[in-house]
Amino acid sequence: MIGRENAIHQKSKTFAIRIVKMVTHVQKHRDYVAYPIFQQILKSGTSIGANIRESQYAESTDDFVHKLKIALKEANETEFWLDILFEGEYITSEQHESMVIDCTELIKLLIAIINKTNNNK
Repeated sequence: MIGRENAIHQKSKTFAIRIVKMVTHVQKHRDYVAYPIFQQILKSGTSIGANIRESQYAESTDDFVHKLKIALKEANETEFWLDILFEGEYITSEQHESMVIDCTELIKLLIAIINKTNNNK
């Protein structure tokens, strides 16, 4: 599990940086209609890593799992916003696919860690 945790810390941080760069690039259009979407994906996309980082100092196993479940919810929300940005033609098919692949990988890692932790209780 240590290897997975290290991998997820790095992957979630890299993903958060990609989200920030994407929003910075796409938001240059100054589209007031899409602005709330940019803010939502910025919050959810960076929150994944923040909650994973928080889990490092969880007060208990239940608290650890709870923080990872929050990260999982944020990843799911981020995937939703990526779909909206793609279907709204704010990001390209290539950008969408690349970001969704990374987000899905985080989701799979989170589920694996949560399940393994729950099975070891």
